[in-house]
Amino acid sequence: MAKKTFESALAKLEQITTELEAGELGLEKSLKKFDEGVGLIAFCNEKLEEARSQVELLQKKNGRLSAVPFDENTSDEEAFLK
Repeated sequence: MAKKTFESALAKLEQITTELEAGELGLEKSLKKFDEGVGLIAFCNEKLEEARSQVELLQKKNGRLSAVPFDENTSDEEAFLK
């Protein structure tokens, strides 16, 4: 079995969403798909948090480039101008 990636989980989540929106599944199958989707969302959120923690913005400070931890409340431009 291939290792689950963010991209494969997101594609599967999109497929599940399409199936559920079509409204053609029975109640039990819909609940199973919904439960699978919740698990995929948790996986994707975990991967996004891991990526977020690794993101650093390069900032020019005193003529040198230095790494600055990513702050989701700061735009790229604001971080660069600090």
